[in-house]
Amino acid sequence: MLKGSITPLVTPFKNGSIDYAALERLIERQIQAGSHGVSVGGTTGEPGTQSVEERKAVLKFASDVIGGRVPFLPGTGTLRLDETLELTRFASDLGASGALLITPYYIKPNQAGLVDFFGKVAAALPELPMVLYNIPGRSGIEIKIDTVAKLRERFSNVVGIKHSSKDVEYVSDLLRTVGRDFLVFCGLEALTFPMMAVGGVGTIAATANWLPQETARLCQLTLDGQYKEALDVHYSLLEANDAIFWDTNPIPLKTVLSWMGLCEKEWREPLGPTTPDVEAKLRKMAQKYGLLEGVNV
Repeated sequence: MLKGSITPLVTPFKNGSIDYAALERLIERQIQAGSHGVSVGGTTGEPGTQSVEERKAVLKFASDVIGGRVPFLPGTGTLRLDETLELTRFASDLGASGALLITPYYIKPNQAGLVDFFGKVAAALPELPMVLYNIPGRSGIEIKIDTVAKLRERFSNVVGIKHSSKDVEYVSDLLRTVGRDFLVFCGLEALTFPMMAVGGVGTIAATANWLPQETARLCQLTLDGQYKEALDVHYSLLEANDAIFWDTNPIPLKTVLSWMGLCEKEWREPLGPTTPDVEAKLRKMAQKYGLLEGVNV
């Protein structure tokens, strides 16, 4: 079963192209640190500024490197149904553990449109588990609980949701409506423990790019019912969670990861470098968490 810390990796670039050597380093670091799974192609991976062919190449490479050692939950959604179907079929053919389907962004579909859109993907690949991706801050529209309920009733492979919102009450209402066996993953880093405490099964949190071992430990402690210990980890991670959003994700992530020697400080336009003030804050944060030990920066 999909659960725990499934890390949404950055997509490393070098001179404008995918940096596969860096991607391999990042994946291996996650597996060695004990992450419960790996994801590429989510928001942190800048999929919106990659071509379909680039995204497929990243999916294939990541799948090969992972080699079945941990679950692989790639983001395969776009704002177009044909591209979403193409990417999701490709992931299925690779043997992915499931597909993470973002709400089509920018066009703000109504709820009937969402049922139709997600339903066509689920119907096309009935053996592949589907995890919906509710991120109203990026997509401009929320997946309503009734919409999730309709999809779950009609498609047995709609198994979960990544909920990227501060609305923790949504999680309780959702699980009460669709059943507590539905897989809820937190998508807003600092709310991993609160969402798991009311029934979530894990997190797909960008913080794990920096601190994979600690994020995985938080999830495992909570899954094991060791809430006091988990709460201590929750508080210890708060500054790192906040730092993700000191500028647009993944700018802070890639800035620190570059200092760590894991990838280049490079992203796709229209993203750009952060300010000197934010870099100074990031450096202090990274030093606090021991991310720059033994690194000349």
